Amino acid sequence: MKLETIAIHAGNYVNDSNKPAVQPITTSTTFLHQEDSMVYSRANNPNRFALENLLAKLEFGEDAASFSSGNAAGMAVFQALEPGSHIVAPDDMYHGLRAQLVQMFQGIHTVSFVDMTNPENVAEAILPETKLVWVETPSNPLLKISDIRKICSIAAGKKVRVACDNTFASPVFQNPLLIGADIVMHSSTKYLGGHSDILGGALVAKHKDDFWEKVKFVQKTGGAVPSPFDAYLLCRSIKTLPYRMKGHAEHAGILAEYLNNHSQVEAVYYPGIKSHPGHEIAVTQMSGFGGMLSFLVKGDALRADEVIGKLKYFTNATSLGGVESLIERRAASEGPDSLTPENLIRVSVGLEHMDDLLMDMDQALSK
Repeated sequence: MKLETIAIHAGNYVNDSNKPAVQPITTSTTFLHQEDSMVYSRANNPNRFALENLLAKLEFGEDAASFSSGNAAGMAVFQALEPGSHIVAPDDMYHGLRAQLVQMFQGIHTVSFVDMTNPENVAEAILPETKLVWVETPSNPLLKISDIRKICSIAAGKKVRVACDNTFASPVFQNPLLIGADIVMHSSTKYLGGHSDILGGALVAKHKDDFWEKVKFVQKTGGAVPSPFDAYLLCRSIKTLPYRMKGHAEHAGILAEYLNNHSQVEAVYYPGIKSHPGHEIAVTQMSGFGGMLSFLVKGDALRADEVIGKLKYFTNATSLGGVESLIERRAASEGPDSLTPENLIRVSVGLEHMDDLLMDMDQALSK
């Protein structure tokens, strides 16, 4: 099946005797004891079974595990590591997962943050006790591009596992498992959900190996799983994912070029722009450049806040991947420990008419 067909059909697990065209929601927390049946909804549920089958097929993996949030999904990987493991992570990394590594796993694991745009930095950071390389590309919020193939090759030579946060790209534009990664992570709150009304996370494994069984144990025993309704909503939303992503990417590319030529903008971070330092690598591993971009407005934090405050069609809110355009001064959202420039504005470009978005941005940037 092609991607669009997978998105529509792979998440439809109908076990109802009436054979509805759309899978119903199964809210029962427990099931009749019988051979090869589900037992308890924390361990499995028909709607979650359908979602995980869909996610695995979208990312070309053998199995998937869904969670109640993206943070819970990432944390399951860190929890599955043996105590004392060393992790190599990107210097530009989603702040929620970075906080886990720095604060929650302090004293359990050690971590080295490196600039992964240069794969040699990864090679130099790997130690005898390194068990995981965590890749995030495009990164949040600077849209840095890491060469997945080269990093995976380096890690494989050291027998180190690679997990890749694929949230910004989505399965539509990038499939890390096909180019060397062992595990793919998504915040399904974002593009997979696509409507800013579902909280969720997901992991997809290239192989069902011993480490993956530990991840599944964390999922089942820890219990941070999505509800049947959330799983149902995600399956429904993913049906339109391939077409939504095409629109997001088209709009982001237009807005990026506009901002790149604007006198009130210092820099634009979007891998689809040819001047972006990661553009050539992105072309080799992405089929589209996604709907996220960031830019530095000329001036300070107050100027950035002023621009955001004047916008009408861009909602000043955290998160991304919804059909509506979202915008925020990222450092303000990340808090006092943020490493993000204070005048950086992150944009999740939505599916509104592009003329309206450009007009809105133009009036907001005008002095």
